Amino acid sequence: MNLPTLEELLKSGVHFGHKTSKRYPKAASYIHTQRGGVHIIDLQKTVEGLKKALDFVEKTTKTGGVILFVGSKKQARAIVKEAAQSCNMPYIIGRWLGGTFTNFDNIVKLTRKLEKMEKDEAEGGWEVYTKKEQVTLRKEMEKLQETVGGIKLMKRLPKAMFVVDIKKESTAVSEAIKVGIPIIALVDTNVNPEKVTYPIPANDDAVKSIEMISKLVANTIANSKN
Repeated sequence: MNLPTLEELLKSGVHFGHKTSKRYPKAASYIHTQRGGVHIIDLQKTVEGLKKALDFVEKTTKTGGVILFVGSKKQARAIVKEAAQSCNMPYIIGRWLGGTFTNFDNIVKLTRKLEKMEKDEAEGGWEVYTKKEQVTLRKEMEKLQETVGGIKLMKRLPKAMFVVDIKKESTAVSEAIKVGIPIIALVDTNVNPEKVTYPIPANDDAVKSIEMISKLVANTIANSKN
């Protein structure tokens, strides 16, 4: 496992937390200092968190376990999608559908519907409909692609979930806790790390920080499959 050096973490801005006024009390254990009214994350704690998280990721995926990638904030979407696709894992980068974990049977119905619609369109099955009906069908299919397109191959609940921002994805985190799915996540200085099974103290806003951690998780998965 190739863990990043402290210098590489610094270059990616992983150490920058939030304003001191936004500090979550339980985040104190991984705050190194403050500078200009902003908390600075202890990068030694980041490396420790990464090692534990990536060890878990490797063990989970080595035995065929699926990890769901979640990141719907604007600057994370493309990164999370690319990372998940690079290691052939499911992802959600749009709005979290309530019940994705707690009412999974309904989600499976939606993914099956999407697969059927895509198959019917590809095989010319829509040609029996009028142009107006085809437009309606396409709109419905595109809406399904947006909501469940990234998880259509996820036929059962994942073994774990990787999250970029647990505050933004609070519903996903609550559902994962409820059904007992382990959570791997970046934890910034404004969130409760105790909600996360494998917390990685890190800046969850900067593109370079999100990209570095997401790629590390994806690369670990890809390598564990080989």
